[in-house]
Amino acid sequence: MTDTVLLVIDAQQSFYHRGYQQTPETPAFEQALSRLIAGCQQKEIPVVDVLHVETEGPFSPASGLVVRLPFLTHQAAHVVKKTVHNALTESGLLQWLEQRQVQHVIVSGIRTEQCCETTARVASDLGYRVTFVTEATLTFPINHNGITLSVADLRHRTESVLIDRFAAIRTVEECLQELA
Repeated sequence: MTDTVLLVIDAQQSFYHRGYQQTPETPAFEQALSRLIAGCQQKEIPVVDVLHVETEGPFSPASGLVVRLPFLTHQAAHVVKKTVHNALTESGLLQWLEQRQVQHVIVSGIRTEQCCETTARVASDLGYRVTFVTEATLTFPINHNGITLSVADLRHRTESVLIDRFAAIRTVEECLQELA
């Protein structure tokens, strides 16, 4: 039994329904996430799918979009649904991790600076060792007060606030090498 799990956060059709599949970074994200999942499964690291749900809109179960993205064909060890930004506090995932004596979580998925970053911070605060695989996360430009933060800006910001505090920042290859 391993003490590590891979979390695939919010990689669901709800986001692509909003047009996010046309983001220039999407193909690289899909390739990186596919490599990370395949590498973890090869090393017998359980993969947990985390899906975000809301009462209305594309994140509501009634929309039919709260399902994995079509390129994801892996067999998940566990699937949880969440209604808050982090994957741990109200989804039942924390109890599942505790039952399996997991000590290390690998974070990947959609919205680098939101649900992925928030999950990394909460996991660290709860005592987990966290690896954040930025290239296996996806985000989209954000405009606030007339200033647009690009995907590169958001990734840099997330890495800067997580590194040496909440998570180890790794590429897919670095993460998989460390699991060897």
